[in-house]
Amino acid sequence: MSAIADILGSDLESRVIDDHHQALKLWLRLLACTTKVEGVVRNRLRNEFATTLPRFDLLAQLEREPDGLTMGELSQRLMVTGGNVTGITDQLEAEGLVKRAPHPSDRRAFSVQLTPAGKRQFRRMAAVHEQWVIELFAGWSADEKAQVYALLASLKRHLGSVDMAVPKKQKKEKAA
Repeated sequence: MSAIADILGSDLESRVIDDHHQALKLWLRLLACTTKVEGVVRNRLRNEFATTLPRFDLLAQLEREPDGLTMGELSQRLMVTGGNVTGITDQLEAEGLVKRAPHPSDRRAFSVQLTPAGKRQFRRMAAVHEQWVIELFAGWSADEKAQVYALLASLKRHLGSVDMAVPKKQKKEKAA
């Protein structure tokens, strides 16, 4: 097993070799860390709250919007299909955590809102979730966290300026 795999376990980053470009190594390291954090959060949500990360995420979106969101808005914010949102919403409604109400300005749509029980449940989960994230990043000092946060902000700004279209060179190669 490589030194990287020893540190992070067997994951996407374990495929890296010394000859790979530094940017590729960095991308795989970010992906491996994100995947690891997400895996811990998923397992803990399941074990401690008998819920899933998509359910938690949907409740989080609704908690930020007390007036509710349409199914389309939820789908867009969660970056999943409408069918996924409908399934999760159906489950949460059956458990009394969310309710559907007629949309105030669109008679064809419904607004999904947290119920009082949903607010209480989400706030309980969110407080525990925050502690998990604090624990998972406890390996860095406050200064290290600030440095990484600033570096990632710089990367995010750069990525915002990158053209999402296929570069012209690659378009020509595909056409050939």
